Amino acid sequence: MIFSELIHTFKHALVITGFVFVMMLAIEYINVQTKGLWHKTVSGNKFKQYLFAASLGVIPGCLGAFTAVGMFTHGMLSMGALVTTMIATSGDEAFVMLAMFPGKAIILTIIIFGVGILAGWLTDKFLKPEKFKLKLKDPGFAIHQNEKCVCFNKKNIFTQLTKPSVYRIVLFVLLGALITGVLTGILAGNSKEWIRITVLIAVGFSLFIVLSVPDHFLKKHLWEHVVKVHLPKIFLWTFGTLLFFAFLMKYIDIESWISSNMFVVLLIAVLVGIIPESGPHLVFVTLFATGTIPFSILLASSVAQDGHGMLPLLAESKRSFLIVKFINIIFGFAVGFLGLLTGF
Repeated sequence: MIFSELIHTFKHALVITGFVFVMMLAIEYINVQTKGLWHKTVSGNKFKQYLFAASLGVIPGCLGAFTAVGMFTHGMLSMGALVTTMIATSGDEAFVMLAMFPGKAIILTIIIFGVGILAGWLTDKFLKPEKFKLKLKDPGFAIHQNEKCVCFNKKNIFTQLTKPSVYRIVLFVLLGALITGVLTGILAGNSKEWIRITVLIAVGFSLFIVLSVPDHFLKKHLWEHVVKVHLPKIFLWTFGTLLFFAFLMKYIDIESWISSNMFVVLLIAVLVGIIPESGPHLVFVTLFATGTIPFSILLASSVAQDGHGMLPLLAESKRSFLIVKFINIIFGFAVGFLGLLTGF
C-alpha cells in the first residue's frame, strides 16, 4: 500500500513538474525574443503602468516579478506598480496550478490581476512617493535588455542536430521521455483528453526550442536557469507536498480540523506569504486541489505570496521589501476574509 502510494505520487509529481518544465522553457524563450518591450510600454500614465505591472505579475514563474523589481530600483515603476506585480504574481506555483486545475487557476489569475491594480493605485494614493526614491545598484539578474539572440538560424540547425552539445542531448532526452510517457499513458493516463493534448503541444513547442536555439541560449538560459535553478526545487516541493498530504489525509482527519478552523487556516496561509520563496504556497495549492480548503484561502495565499520574485529587492532595500510584504498581507487577508464570509 505504501509503495503504491509512493509510485502514484511520484508519477503525479513528474507530470506536474514536466508541465512546469516545458512552460518555463517557453517563457524563457519568449522573454528573450521580446527583449526591451517593457521600456516602450511604461509611460507617465499611472493606469497604464498598473496594467503593465499586473501583466508582468501574471507571467508564470519569476521573470515578470524580477523584471518589475529591476524597473522599480531604476525608478521606472512606482511603489504602487511594484505592489501590483507582487500581488498579481503566483511565482512558479502558477505553472503547478495550471497543471492541476487549469480552469480555477485562470479565474484566480484574473482576480489577482484586478486586486493587484486596485492595491497599486491605493498604495500610490496614500503613501508619499518621495519616501521610495531609492539609490540602488543594479539588482544583478538578467532581464535580457541588451542581449541579441538569433534563436532560429537555418544555417546552424544541421550542425546543431548532427553535433549536439551535452546540454542539448540531455534536454532532448528529458522531453522525449516526457512525451513518451504521456503518449503511452504511463504519465497523465487518467487525465482528461484535452489536458493530455495541451501537454503534448507544449512539449512539442519545447522540442522545437531545444532543437533550434543556439548553444549559448541553450546553456545560459534553458540549462543554467530553468533546469539547474528551478526544476529540482519544483519537483522536490511538489513530490514532498503531495506525499505529505497523501499520508496525512490517510491517517489523520485533517479535513475536520480545517473545516472547524477556517479563519486560523486563513491567517496561516497569509502569514506564510511572508516567506520570499517558491514552495510553501504549494501546501495550499495541494489542499485546494484535494478539496480540503475553499477557493478563498487559496486566493488569499496567492495574493500574499510572490514566490522568490522579491529576493532581489530584499538584497537592495529591506525597508521597501517589508512595506510591499505588509501591503500584500493586508490585501491577502482582506480578500480571504470576505471570501470566507460569503462562502466563496
